[in-house]
Amino acid sequence: MRFILSFLLFSITLFSQTNLQSGPMVGYCEMKEAMIWLQTEKPASVYISYYALENLTEVFKSENYITSKDNAFTCHVVLDKLQPGKKYNYEVYLDNKKIILTHETSFSSKKLWQFREKAPDFTIALGSCAYISEEALDRPGKPYGSNYSIFESIAKKNPDIMIWGGDNIYLREADWDSKTGIQHRYTYSRKIKDMQALLAKTQNFAIWDDHDFGPNDGDRGFYNKYATQQAFKDFWANKSYGMNPNQSEGIYSCFNWGDAEVFLLDNRFFRSPNDRLTGEKVLLGASQIQWLIDALVSSKASFKVIVIGGQVVSSAAVFENYENYKTEKETLLNEIAVNKIKGVTFISGDRHFTELSMLKRADAYALYDWTVSPLTSGYGNIEKIAKEENKNRVEGSLFAQHVFGTLSFSGEKDTRQMKLILFDKEGKELWNKVILKKELE
Repeated sequence: MRFILSFLLFSITLFSQTNLQSGPMVGYCEMKEAMIWLQTEKPASVYISYYALENLTEVFKSENYITSKDNAFTCHVVLDKLQPGKKYNYEVYLDNKKIILTHETSFSSKKLWQFREKAPDFTIALGSCAYISEEALDRPGKPYGSNYSIFESIAKKNPDIMIWGGDNIYLREADWDSKTGIQHRYTYSRKIKDMQALLAKTQNFAIWDDHDFGPNDGDRGFYNKYATQQAFKDFWANKSYGMNPNQSEGIYSCFNWGDAEVFLLDNRFFRSPNDRLTGEKVLLGASQIQWLIDALVSSKASFKVIVIGGQVVSSAAVFENYENYKTEKETLLNEIAVNKIKGVTFISGDRHFTELSMLKRADAYALYDWTVSPLTSGYGNIEKIAKEENKNRVEGSLFAQHVFGTLSFSGEKDTRQMKLILFDKEGKELWNKVILKKELE
């Protein structure tokens, strides 16, 4: 009888387990609220129980959610009984059955430190260009994606936040024309085993670049951009998209953690076509730039990290670097200078290599742009890349291999710093650079 009972319990757990397709993934975490994302394989009732580690007896339960085919059975669960500065464990229930996971499922609510103590130390991990190969739909030849264990290497660093810097899924020719294809690509990429531990215990935020938006070098003329935009919202758990909840254009937003504020830009939705010969040539568009400058001016953060798909500070007018949109680029950089905005650093991806660029300015601090790429996609030829005419490249910062980076914020007021560290796919340090807060003032 005991054997039969054990078998039945195992069968029930296994049945329920197979209905979890990917996730759970931690999204934004505030002082009083957090979001957990997941995806099921078929319609399911979902709820999450959670508890603070310092009080294991007080267990909270989210509302019940029902997943549906319309949004690929994705679910965004709001946890709204948090207290500031606490670590929580959480458990996933599908159709009232607990899902047994082999990796840690936890998150931390934002700390209330202002006017009480020094800013907390914390770490943001980042990377771009995550290609997950699918032989049936990939181009013939050598697989373009490899070394997926890099996601496990990132998870082992225990970052507080992971920023996915664009080209996160690589839509194929079979994908971007239809809602079915777009959802397939997200589903296929999101469910790989190597990624699950990172998703489950780290806040995840994302921007997009052309391979999440649509075809290669996609722009505002892409006819199916509203479909890819909806999929982006379905599969990520950013705090917001665009200027307000009702806005239907763009995926830009911002969030803060400790004494840093992160601005997630959209370099696709408003971009003018590369081959258009008339009209203004823009990358971000006037409304997004106005929002960004307003938000930067209003921000009280010591460090203002601007995340964008393509390179900003590089002087090389190649591919889709901002240097090809010189008028708009000069407008943006001038607005930052004229408004005396402190603490700005750019983070970019796209290029399939890594480098730090530094733009020296006559009457203001130097602007840095750290390009970190790729995570798992193919990488460029370093000898060819080295010949690019980027006069702002920092010597010794150029790498062409699978990598990820971290931004670590630490120190007291006078010695507060941001440390950039580059790691290879196994998590071995390749390079680092310390930027003091006072250097950005």
